[in-house]
Amino acid sequence: MLKGAGAISDLQRLTVSLRGGYEQQPQCLLFSFTGQLDAYSDKQFIEFVSGHLGEVSRPVVLDLSRIDFLDSSGLGALVQLAKQFQQSGHNFLVVGNARVVQTVKLVRLEEFLHLQPDLDTALGRLSAA
Repeated sequence: MLKGAGAISDLQRLTVSLRGGYEQQPQCLLFSFTGQLDAYSDKQFIEFVSGHLGEVSRPVVLDLSRIDFLDSSGLGALVQLAKQFQQSGHNFLVVGNARVVQTVKLVRLEEFLHLQPDLDTALGRLSAA
């Protein structure tokens, strides 16, 4: 595992049900979230990620491995961010747990979202690129 890789411990409250944080890793900008990504938190999720991209040209990793619940609004937020990343030229990967992976695969978005099974795999893919 790369030095500094892993869950971000200091997460700020975005909504009652969603917490998020970010840090610059050597090879990416890593966002980490915990809680629920749903109709009550999708706007704050998008604003949080978009607001911290700035002029960063490095790849983005969205770590959703600690998300307990993902609904259609959360999926819509991920699609909206993916389109934003593509338009701005950012490479990106989404890391999910079993629940997130199942939901994303149900709507066949795993390739579009560059879904990865865990953070180590995602960071390994960035290092190999």
